[in-house]
Amino acid sequence: MVDRRAQRVDDQVRELVALGREHFQRGEHALAAGHLEQVVARGVELPDVHFLLGCIQHHLGEFESAQRSFSRSLELNPAYVEAALNLAIVCNDMGQYEKAQEVYGKALAQVQKGKRDPAGNLPLDAYTKGKLANLHAVLADAYASVQRPAEAAVEYGRALALCPGFVDLRVKLAQALRDAGDLPAARKELEVAVRGAPAYLPARVALGIALYAGGDLDAALLQWEEVVAADPQHQTAVMYLKLVRGQSAQTPGATRGSR
Repeated sequence: MVDRRAQRVDDQVRELVALGREHFQRGEHALAAGHLEQVVARGVELPDVHFLLGCIQHHLGEFESAQRSFSRSLELNPAYVEAALNLAIVCNDMGQYEKAQEVYGKALAQVQKGKRDPAGNLPLDAYTKGKLANLHAVLADAYASVQRPAEAAVEYGRALALCPGFVDLRVKLAQALRDAGDLPAARKELEVAVRGAPAYLPARVALGIALYAGGDLDAALLQWEEVVAADPQHQTAVMYLKLVRGQSAQTPGATRGSR
């Protein structure tokens, strides 16, 4: 049985992290810190969250707090080079010159021993992957806005190659694939999105539409019923259910009908 409460908590954490990053990128440090501190208060330990908090605290001159945040980020991910470099800078600002040199030396050694891919690239940390994925998504949105769905799908695919867990981008990829005429691929992406984030209702709604378009009415009804079970006021899912059940009443045996 699916633990919907756990799913809601996970979704809330993802939303808090996303909002924290968005405000941080805008330079709205107090708002960013508020969202990120809520993540920490929930007991969720993410190296990116501690790294961003460290950056904010350093910017605000809270050096001891920044030192703790960068240190915690490194404890969670010893290969987080950016956190190590920022920790070295904070130590230097605090007059801890020997410690700064030690931290910097470890960061340099981590970079030098990093395994490169066949193209000679060093591995990316999660924060950098997220930034690059968002850049690909912005370009994809631009392609989609000028009716270039194939190009949009390519960019959404590149974003997801960096961050497969960005379920909202997977839904956008499916929409671009559908607009490009590749309905089977669109359905496959939506199925992946629903499996990865069952509580993300936009993915279930979109999957229901894809299933309906493919003639699998029972499966479409099931997706929309799941949406309404989670959110009885979800107007789109309620409308689709009424529409399909109404068609079923006019065509006996076509679907399960009302349940």
